[in-house]
Amino acid sequence: MLSAKQLESYITEHLNCDFIEVRGDDGTHFEAVIVSPAFEGKRMVQQHQLVYAALGDRMRAEIHALSMQTYTPEKWQELNK
Repeated sequence: MLSAKQLESYITEHLNCDFIEVRGDDGTHFEAVIVSPAFEGKRMVQQHQLVYAALGDRMRAEIHALSMQTYTPEKWQELNK
């Protein structure tokens, strides 16, 4: 069964993240907050596609659902003032 920490590790292996938090305790359904400079200038769907690309085949094989909030470092800083 996949843990939230493992999923976090899978994402950070292929995507530079300033901040990441993954939650989920059933092994297949997860929620994530991901902050990455790679998201700069990209629409939300493009940001999510970057995360899916980082996960590769794991999205089909190990992960049933991933709900995510993606932010650029600038937007994340604005939200956390």
